[in-house]
Amino acid sequence: MMDFVTGLPLTPKKKDVIWVVVDRLTKSAHFILVRTNYSLDKLVELYIDEIVRLHGVPISIISDRDRRFTLRFWRKLQKALGTKLNLSTPFHRQTGSQSKRMIQVLEDMLCCCVLEFEVSWEKYLPLVEFAYNNSFWLTIKMAPYDTSYGRKCRTPLHWTELSERQIHGG
Repeated sequence: MMDFVTGLPLTPKKKDVIWVVVDRLTKSAHFILVRTNYSLDKLVELYIDEIVRLHGVPISIISDRDRRFTLRFWRKLQKALGTKLNLSTPFHRQTGSQSKRMIQVLEDMLCCCVLEFEVSWEKYLPLVEFAYNNSFWLTIKMAPYDTSYGRKCRTPLHWTELSERQIHGG
């Protein structure tokens, strides 16, 4: 699933949009900084760098955005990968509510960071992505990180569960 969070204040690095890409199976999310005026070629390049590099090529893409954008994006992506694209028109169930809820969580997390630390939202986006991917999901009964890597993410929050010897390797 992919969507864009738009209408954000311009950051010091001149970004004003967050491109949200979520794996529907694992619920893993990636938040990619972009600009409103990025070309389709630039978005395809970012998608390959940030998503295909880590997860491979998706079977399908669901987007609340204009179908023409999604179709053009899909064609450009396949062309960049050297894959022939044969289109059909199968029925895909709508996932709008899941997308809207995820975007709301992202916006709430960014607002908390900006209010607490009083700096640009851009600086905290990687930490928000980290926190999101390490949050427990009732639907999959674990965090997206656990589904992707088959283990819990080592963070300072889990260090209390380990002995000092395990932490320091002694």
